[in-house]
Amino acid sequence: MSKTTSKPPDEGLFAPSLIDKPREGRNAPEYTVSDLSRQVKRMVEDGFGHVRVRGEIGECKLHTSGHLYLSLKDEGAVLAAVCWKGQVAKLGLKPATGMDVVCTGKLTTFAGQSKYQLIVESMALAGVGALLKMLEERRVKLQQEGLFDPARKRALPFLPEVIGVVTSPTGAVIRDILHRLADRFPRRVLVWPVPVQGEGAAQKIAAAVRGFNALEKGGAVPRPDVLIVARGGGSLEDLMPFNEEEVVRAVAESRIPVISAVGHETDTTLVDYAADLRAPTPTAAAEKAVPVRLALVGAVDEMDMRLENAAFRLLDQREEKLQLLSHALGDPMRALTPLMQRFDALSERLAAAEENYLHRQKSRLAELAGRLRHPRDVMALARTKLEGLAKQLGTAEAHYLHDRKGRLAEMAGRLRHPRELMAQGQSRLTIAQGRLKAAYGAQVMQTGKKLDRLTVLLEALSPRAVLGRGYALIYDAKGQLITRCADLAAGENVRIELQDGQREASVT
Repeated sequence: MSKTTSKPPDEGLFAPSLIDKPREGRNAPEYTVSDLSRQVKRMVEDGFGHVRVRGEIGECKLHTSGHLYLSLKDEGAVLAAVCWKGQVAKLGLKPATGMDVVCTGKLTTFAGQSKYQLIVESMALAGVGALLKMLEERRVKLQQEGLFDPARKRALPFLPEVIGVVTSPTGAVIRDILHRLADRFPRRVLVWPVPVQGEGAAQKIAAAVRGFNALEKGGAVPRPDVLIVARGGGSLEDLMPFNEEEVVRAVAESRIPVISAVGHETDTTLVDYAADLRAPTPTAAAEKAVPVRLALVGAVDEMDMRLENAAFRLLDQREEKLQLLSHALGDPMRALTPLMQRFDALSERLAAAEENYLHRQKSRLAELAGRLRHPRDVMALARTKLEGLAKQLGTAEAHYLHDRKGRLAEMAGRLRHPRELMAQGQSRLTIAQGRLKAAYGAQVMQTGKKLDRLTVLLEALSPRAVLGRGYALIYDAKGQLITRCADLAAGENVRIELQDGQREASVT
């Protein structure tokens, strides 16, 4: 027989032990979620205020609204950060994932996600090493785009008329450039004043380069033949405007040759790679822009002297050659004497030949005169020949009449009765009329078809057929058709024939 053991019923939440036991913190004040979030926000903002945070940029996203959302991280933590639209353009650099930066701003909370974040007001690269790394990555990127290709660089003009300078108007750079230009070769200088460091300097430098290129040749403000982009020495941070992509692209796109003169000789910026020529200093840029005027004057004087000496030497050589040729030619009379003697001999031979010719002609004339007969002899001989011909004609006439009589008798025997000939002729005439009528009909039909074809062709080739399509025929005052403009003169009266009539016109 088994023995069962009964268990007390489960009282659950209503067990006396739970009801009677007091909870810890039961007397603490209650907060709403919003109240607690506001308290935390006030404590964080009042406790930290402005802070400078160094870290590596993790996620970095520019929202369509213009706000920049990013995160700063190190080995042990991640801090969310946001930079509002108005401050993004003032950062002075373009944030990217992996950059080591120092951000300055206010620490606050974001109640919507129960997290704290940094409101970034300014940003700078953390250390020179990070800055150099960023510049190297930018240099490689722009080089791959072909902005530093040596084939794009152009030669500077030998002697520019106008020189454009992009620099600060208050520094020593512009004075050094103007002083060096005045010493070497005074030229017209246009200065586009810009800040060379600080916020917004890169945009104004790029705008100055593009502004010089936008000037038109021959305008009120002359367009420079060469540009000098210059500033004095400074730290790497001070030279950063000349490393910005906007400035580098403006220099690379410039249609005017550009000389880069940024910093000292040891300083190198990205603008140096994009410019057509790099000068170690602004003074050296002025030296490379123009030649030395005194040196050019000396060179011109030297070339003028060399040209004058060469001309004198050429004249001396020609004079010497002329004297040698005159000695080689000798006395002209020695060459003319044989020719004069030959002329005399030929004159004598010509007179003798003329006399012989006249003698031969006289002899021939006498011979022809001796062969002539007297006219009476000629008349007697002609009369004798005429009588002989008359006798031959009489005999021939008698024979001809005899033959004709015989042929007439023969033909009379062969003649038929006129009625028979009439009947036969009538039959032939009827047949001929039928054939003629048929041939005439065929000929008329063939001629009609040919006439139709020629009519169509004539209408197609007629110059008046095209008048209906907007063409016209032009005749001059004499009624001649004009086919060329050269046949018309200003003020000449012409007649214009159109499809529906004619009009008079005058050529202007």
